[in-house]
Amino acid sequence: MTVPGRSTGRIILFPLPLQGHVSPMLQLAQLLRSRGFAVTVVHSTFNPPNPSNYPDLEFHSIPCGFHDSEIASADLILRMNLLITRCEGPFTTFLEESLRNGPLTCLVTDSWYIFAQEVANKLGVTRLVLRTGSATSLSLFADFPLLFEKGYYPIQGSRLEEEIIEFPPLKVKDLPAIGSQGLDEIPVMVGGMVSNSRNSSGVIINTFDDIESESLSKLREQLRIPVFPIGPFHKCFPASSSSLLTADGGCISWLDGKPPQSVIYISFGSIAAVTDEQIQEIALGLASSNCFFLWVIREGGSGWLDQLPAEFLPVLEQRGKIVNWAPQQEVLVHPAVGAFWTHNGWNSTLESLCEGVPMICMPFFTDQTVNARYVTNVWKVGVHLENKIERGNIEMAIKQLFKDHEGKQMRDRVTELKEKAASCLQQGGSSHESLNELVDYFSSLNHSTFSES
Repeated sequence: MTVPGRSTGRIILFPLPLQGHVSPMLQLAQLLRSRGFAVTVVHSTFNPPNPSNYPDLEFHSIPCGFHDSEIASADLILRMNLLITRCEGPFTTFLEESLRNGPLTCLVTDSWYIFAQEVANKLGVTRLVLRTGSATSLSLFADFPLLFEKGYYPIQGSRLEEEIIEFPPLKVKDLPAIGSQGLDEIPVMVGGMVSNSRNSSGVIINTFDDIESESLSKLREQLRIPVFPIGPFHKCFPASSSSLLTADGGCISWLDGKPPQSVIYISFGSIAAVTDEQIQEIALGLASSNCFFLWVIREGGSGWLDQLPAEFLPVLEQRGKIVNWAPQQEVLVHPAVGAFWTHNGWNSTLESLCEGVPMICMPFFTDQTVNARYVTNVWKVGVHLENKIERGNIEMAIKQLFKDHEGKQMRDRVTELKEKAASCLQQGGSSHESLNELVDYFSSLNHSTFSES
């Protein structure tokens, strides 16, 4: 609800068009709209959100000069570079036109749009960034020069198990990477992101103080600008309608027929690629676990049947369900779900913590490895599949969560975090107060208008 007595204004939000970036930006848009601001979401023609799901928001589409097939087939580093570089011109034109149409309170862009601060400076617009990952990973990115100086980068196979004394409990193998991709591009991209975040007027982060207080304190020292941890965003609204993929709602009725905390939910996000060999091992590990399972296999269609061992199909019929995509927030809140096997993207990790669901961690790239280490070694609410993805290790991990005493302790700890996540959003809670500070900050700004140079 709008807070009485607080002035409102117009805010433009600009998300990166990838699932893990669009969802939190749209949730932030709803938060700001609930506080009385007029919100415009500008988005690329690639992976556009559905405006009909957000009748209180204004949407504007900009062309970014590439075909969907071109960007969808690119590796992650190339995809990010395409999204960043080709959106600059169209976005600048849009922002100029928008300023001609009326005053603007603030611009909030995804932190990876490294051109946005220069554009904002040129047009006299106040810009904040939204960090869609954790505070810990952003703090780590800010210390990339130190990590190179200390020899942790480039990552060497002989040092993978070495602990990083500047960032306990991380190990060298937890450092953000994308396999062998982008060895030259990653430092440049990260450096640009951190520099442009530091030069902005503030950082909004989808996190809360109880899980990242030390990282937030360090980040404030590193950036020397206001930092607003106002998460978890998704707990402020009903189940998200921001998915760029069509979810199979039938899995909820399937869960309705299962006992409490008896199902393991498996999803590795919208980008990570699972090999055929891994799918085979996952299937056989699930078969041996004697556990109910809901498994997201994105390839969908009829092809996924060909990837599964023949002996697994009777198990699937008796104890499992496979879908192309699931309504994840609804799934995690369902009482039948007892564990989440995840890639540890920040949105998924945060959603699992907030619903009190312990995790099996199988990170793939970038900050997922950092999140997984925090799940297992800091919050101690999950099991890390650090070794080869093999059916025996999988069976042991599932049984550890569902049957062992250690699994019960993890469940107790994650239940405590669930309660803290709920309380931080209540009046007087850390995220509620941080949101008030953000609203006050926006309300104090002078509105920007267009002036010909």
